[in-house]
Amino acid sequence: MERYYQPEIECASREQILAWQNERLVQQVRNVWDNVPYYRAKMEAKGLTPDDIKGVDDLHKLPFVTKDDLRQAYPYGLLARPLKDCVRIQSTSGTTGKRVVAFYTQHDIDLWEDCCARAIVAAGGSNEDVCQVSYGYGLFTGGPGLNGGSHKVGCLTIPTSSGNTERQIMFIRDLNATILCCTPSYAAYLGESMKEMGLTPDQIPLKAGIFGAEAWSEEMRQDIQKTLGIKAYDIYGLTELSGPGVSFECSAQTGMHINEDHFIAEIIDPDTGEVLPDGTQGELVFTSITKEAFPLLRYRTRDICVLSREKCPCGRTHVKMSKPRGRSDDMLIIKGVNVFPSQIETVLLGQSFAPNYQIIVDRVNNTDTLEVQVEMTPEMFSDQLSQVSEMEKKLVGDLKSMLGIYAKVRLVAPKSIQRSEGKAVRVIDRRKI
Repeated sequence: MERYYQPEIECASREQILAWQNERLVQQVRNVWDNVPYYRAKMEAKGLTPDDIKGVDDLHKLPFVTKDDLRQAYPYGLLARPLKDCVRIQSTSGTTGKRVVAFYTQHDIDLWEDCCARAIVAAGGSNEDVCQVSYGYGLFTGGPGLNGGSHKVGCLTIPTSSGNTERQIMFIRDLNATILCCTPSYAAYLGESMKEMGLTPDQIPLKAGIFGAEAWSEEMRQDIQKTLGIKAYDIYGLTELSGPGVSFECSAQTGMHINEDHFIAEIIDPDTGEVLPDGTQGELVFTSITKEAFPLLRYRTRDICVLSREKCPCGRTHVKMSKPRGRSDDMLIIKGVNVFPSQIETVLLGQSFAPNYQIIVDRVNNTDTLEVQVEMTPEMFSDQLSQVSEMEKKLVGDLKSMLGIYAKVRLVAPKSIQRSEGKAVRVIDRRKI
């Protein structure tokens, strides 16, 4: 039987959800107009005042906000509350430009933790569960968000943070952890490590995992579920909006329900900015309608996905977003072809390779090159050289069918690709363009 953390919200009628969004959007637009000069200037540049926004139907009139805006306004330019009302900051893990710093009032944190609690309950969590939070803590939002959500559900929370895999496994086993929260690549690594210890899925107490912060394929989900003996749930979020819990997966595992009482989602054409209808693939845009300290209107996430309002068997009524199918800004363009790392991962896992690989892009004599380094399993590594060569050829063919271009494949020894305790480094782009 499906369980909910806040059933009156998660299963509200579409009419009620729209009413919340209309009222809160109008209030938020007035809030940023009155309290954020940066926003007011952007609206005035488009000839807008708060009176022009009467509800969701007028959302498209508002200007977009991008990460460039956040960097230009750093650190306090988008703050909508006095500093004395703010109790925390979180920050992105970006490596270019100035870091994005997001501010939170206590009210913001309470609502964020509610969203994470919804995700934990959707994954089957209750106050009888032991929840191990193996996301990083500190400035990264993963640890604090799921930690707070776990507390609200009433789980016994193990705040291990990331790293120290031996200790992670010890706590899972000794404290009978039933829910694991971490990045999917780290979940795969934990599963790999436990398998090497001789543990079978029925000897692992985990029943569910909540994995996010990086792209992962359906094939990777199946691999994690098989190795750990769990049901693996996706969770999505951005520091700019709050953190994990902007959307989360239910038992149907057919997309993530967006918490529409807090966020309005749009899909746009990434080139023209035109709003696209539900069911069309495009760039995801969010407007935060309950955030006090750091509200963002029409924030371009750069994530490519699809929205669906089809009735969900779980009973939740909030719109669903697909797994991000790549990003409009870190999508690889190789020889004029759009390539997403998730496409490559789908091919690799479809051939029973572990999700340990790196994509190396370079430019030689003004021509793009693409190489995929893939770890063999111990069983593959013991094969004869001729069999390894055949596996490489098979992958080359399958990748060309998927991508439409040639990719060199190099099979490497087990554990020769550096493991990550946070986000996996999948792409190395050496081109100097």
